[in-house]
This record gives sequence, C-alpha cells and structure tokens, in this order.
Amino acid sequence: PILSTSYIDRFLKDFLETAEQHFMRGQRVIYYVLVDNVSKVPALKLSPERTMTVLHVPKFSRWQDISMMRMEQISTLIQERIRHEVTYLFCLDVDLLFVGHFGPEALGDLVAQLQAGVYPNAPKSFTFEQRPQSAAYIAPGQGDYYYHAALFGGRPELVYNLTRACMAGVSKDKVTGIEAVWHEESHLNRYFLDHKPTKLLSHEFCWDRTPRSYIKLPRIKWIPEEYKIVRGA
Repeated sequence: PILSTSYIDRFLKDFLETAEQHFMRGQRVIYYVLVDNVSKVPALKLSPERTMTVLHVPKFSRWQDISMMRMEQISTLIQERIRHEVTYLFCLDVDLLFVGHFGPEALGDLVAQLQAGVYPNAPKSFTFEQRPQSAAYIAPGQGDYYYHAALFGGRPELVYNLTRACMAGVSKDKVTGIEAVWHEESHLNRYFLDHKPTKLLSHEFCWDRTPRSYIKLPRIKWIPEEYKIVRGA
C-alpha cells in the first residue's frame, strides 16, 4: 500500500494484522509499505518467512494525486528492487480487511480484480472515461469488465508494464489539463482493455460491506473510509 499519514493511522495496522492471518499463508511474503511518514508505521510481530519493507514517498496535498502517482512509485520500486526479490506482486489499497483465505489460487501472470461497486450492472453502465481527449478514453460499446484499482498484480515485469502505461496516460492527460474520471483506475481499465489479464478475480476477493447471497466465501472486504477525515474531502 501507498499511504498518507491519515491512512496510516486509520487503516494500516488492521490491514497488516489481517493479512498475517489470511494472505498467502505458508508462503514467503514481503510487505512493501510506501508512506509519507515512516515514523507512523506500527511495529508488528510478523510470522516466520515474512518481512516488511517501509519506504518513504513524497507527500501530496490532494488524495487524487496520491492515487495517481502511486503508479509511478510502484513502477520505480519494481525496477529498482522488487523484480529481484519476488516472483509475484500484489498491489492493494490499505482500506481493506482480509477476512478469508487469500492464497496461491489468486496468482497469475497479470491479475485483475472485478469492481464490486458496479456488479451486476451491464457494461453500458460502467463508468469508463468518456472524453476522447483523455488517454484513458474507452469508446461506447468497448470494455467487457470494469476493473478495480484497489487490487491488481502478477509477475513484476508485467505489473511494471501496467504501471508505466498508466503513468504515461496520467502524464499525457496532465499536459492537456485532463484528469480522468476515476483517476488511475480509469487508466488501469484502459490498459486492461488492450492487454487482457491472465487471471480475473471474482468479487469474493474484494467485496464491499453489504452482504450478498452470491458471495459465498469473501476474502477481502472494504472498510469505511471516512472520506472527510482521511481525504479531507
């Protein structure tokens, strides 16, 4: 996760503690935590074969910028160290709780997560970027799924390609004064339109807070973000 101080205070401890219970049990895991205030990261006792690497990232005043710039930060981190340290990489938002087994069944070369907020709506209702001037633009009738930027992953070299492409799109939009409707998630959806994921995770892997009969085995749930507190929105 990439975090501002307010997100560290509100979410990080619970995220890591539940990950220790459910995420890739029995596997070697490195948690890469990118924060704007290293001193705020809680000290946790991790299971054997698990380590945590805490890295400082610049502070941004707007949460939208934090959201979009994480693509550049992830790609830089992959290039500098992750590609030498792990076989698979998952990038997750920190406002999540692991509530069930999340194991090797989720691994793939390029992994995408279905967005629970639009299920089971028809594709015509998906909120893709609709302005042709944006690098994230998806034309009407295109796009078979709506993907969630809260969880994506795969082999580091393929995640690197994704994050670099998304950041290139963000940068191109900045030149023309455009900010995609759902920020980096819009660019992620554009990328997956052109580069299909090899593994598509069901809504069980990242569900919202409302119970549904068709969610039999939830793996991750969102928790209330309290936007006015953590985002200053």
